[in-house]
Amino acid sequence: MDQPSAGGRRAFLQAIGLAGAALAFEGISAGGRTLSARLVHSPDDPEPPNEIVAKILKDRFGDRPIQRGHVTLDMATMTEDGRYVPVSLESDLPMTPERYVKSVFFIIDHNPDPLVFAMHLTPRIGPLAIQTRVKMRRTSWIRAICETSDGEVWADYAKVETSLNGCG
Repeated sequence: MDQPSAGGRRAFLQAIGLAGAALAFEGISAGGRTLSARLVHSPDDPEPPNEIVAKILKDRFGDRPIQRGHVTLDMATMTEDGRYVPVSLESDLPMTPERYVKSVFFIIDHNPDPLVFAMHLTPRIGPLAIQTRVKMRRTSWIRAICETSDGEVWADYAKVETSLNGCG
């Protein structure tokens, strides 16, 4: 990132991350249905803890496998204050007109509204690097999921412990 435009691009991505977090919050209701999908591919990957998270994953990704890799979620594994939890996401997936990350989602399993971040991208954004902050209700898995223009779904997960409720 020695290029002069790299700093401007990073600042632009940070601004988009904050704006996207403010504008793209979505609430999801469970609808009372039990859903199943191919969601876990490694013993280290978290299972959906409830119908709400299962519905979000099913609605967004259908039966496509969510693969681990190409996405790096960087955040502290313990935080005292759930009202302010810094999160960074980077991906080595290509951002070309032929293949690019078209959507990014952050899901916090035990929040009142688990889908806390949804951003839709174009290849013009350049390398994917997002920095934002989220609120957490309690200790929970954080799911960072990227969907590519050709339908692949990639993710990284982190379990974050918090002692102060950030969601009221």
